[in-house]
Amino acid sequence: MSFFTQCFKVLLMSSIAFAPMSQAVAKSPSKKQTASASTQKKSGTSAASKYRVNASKTKSMRTVKMHAPARKAGKAVIDAEMFDSFAGKSSNSNLAIASTKALVMNQNTHEIIYSKNLDTPTPIASVTKLMTAMVVLDAKLNLNDEVSITEMDVDYLKGTSSRLPVGTTMTREDMLNLALIASENRAASALATNYPGGKTRFIQDMNAKAASLGMMNTHFEDSTGLTSNNVSTAMDLAKMVHAAYQYPLIRQITTTSDYDLNVGSRRQPLHFHNTNALVRESSNSSWEIGLSKTGYISEAGRCLVMQATIAGEPLIMVLLDSVGKLTRIGDARRIKKWMEHNYTPLTTSQNGNGDIVLTGLSMSKSLNDNAN
Repeated sequence: MSFFTQCFKVLLMSSIAFAPMSQAVAKSPSKKQTASASTQKKSGTSAASKYRVNASKTKSMRTVKMHAPARKAGKAVIDAEMFDSFAGKSSNSNLAIASTKALVMNQNTHEIIYSKNLDTPTPIASVTKLMTAMVVLDAKLNLNDEVSITEMDVDYLKGTSSRLPVGTTMTREDMLNLALIASENRAASALATNYPGGKTRFIQDMNAKAASLGMMNTHFEDSTGLTSNNVSTAMDLAKMVHAAYQYPLIRQITTTSDYDLNVGSRRQPLHFHNTNALVRESSNSSWEIGLSKTGYISEAGRCLVMQATIAGEPLIMVLLDSVGKLTRIGDARRIKKWMEHNYTPLTTSQNGNGDIVLTGLSMSKSLNDNAN
């Protein structure tokens, strides 16, 4: 066999031996890409997305699920608190905020200044307690009557803690204060437990009150907001805030920054502070808050509703389903800043019936639409 023939055979055997290895290397990237595309298709995300947002979700974003794609890609983990530093940047001086559902409305003219997922039902957590307070006050019960915390008021659904042990007794007005200022769940529950007809009648009256206010997309199943079955929309909650604002006692309580209360045989009173940081700092800031209530359960996210006068205009703000702990506060501050630098009120006039008529462009809806 000639030298050249031997060389040819060696080259031929070498090509056969290395062919499978070359083929495997060539197929590897394709397999990886297919797996990635399959994962994206299954989760409903695009390749450019850094995190998943399900617009129709009924539960808050889970940190583990949201971060998983970033970990697999070897990228820095995106923390939910990134929303706290949301800059609110937008073009043409338009207002932009981070909360998933939101509404900013002029309380006088009903002009909708900003809306986002306006009519999307969502759990509302402790914002519920505004309705609880209205039902109690509508019943004209004696606020000086003694009310006790019972075993029925303990939270076995979420397992939240309380500084009010079973057997604690205080006035109905003190219960209202703790429910609205500190969002005390046992206090809110006790108001329903000690209602004529008990909790069942109380929930019926909550839903009847909602219907009377035209809150057609709202449903209540408890007085605390711990259940995710308490649902509403940003528009419905604007109606509720507007209605609650008509109660001087609710305005007074919800804008109180701190509350001290002697409980049982304790030597020192228990100190409770308002769950809204803006209320706690309002005395030393330019905020003029007329009503406030926060809320949080995992299904609802962080929530905040307020009535506040900004740039001389009375506003109703509804901020729902915020992810980061400070997002709702940051959004409120962005609204205030935007109002002070960009907002021009609509021109209004009076018709023959004395009603306000909007004469500028707006997305106006009456707070009393469908009301009885």
